Amino acid sequence: MANIKTAISIEKPLLEEVGTLAEEMDISRSYLFTLAAREFIQRHKNQKLLDAINVAYGDQPDKTEENVRIQMRSKHRELVKDQW
Repeated sequence: MANIKTAISIEKPLLEEVGTLAEEMDISRSYLFTLAAREFIQRHKNQKLLDAINVAYGDQPDKTEENVRIQMRSKHRELVKDQW
């Protein structure tokens, strides 16, 4: 994959921390920024997925659905009571 050079503005203390960490990890600052961006993007995707799952499963049954579920449970018990 081709690399593209870019310029970003970053606070000096943060850049110094990035430089220090890159040295500790024995990688370039550019690669550290790449890793950080990938991780940030993945976390964002994971959060979007979690939000979608919560929307899909987060709704509670309304009163009508709850009554149907109770009736179904009673009917099911009647059907299987002699099977156990």
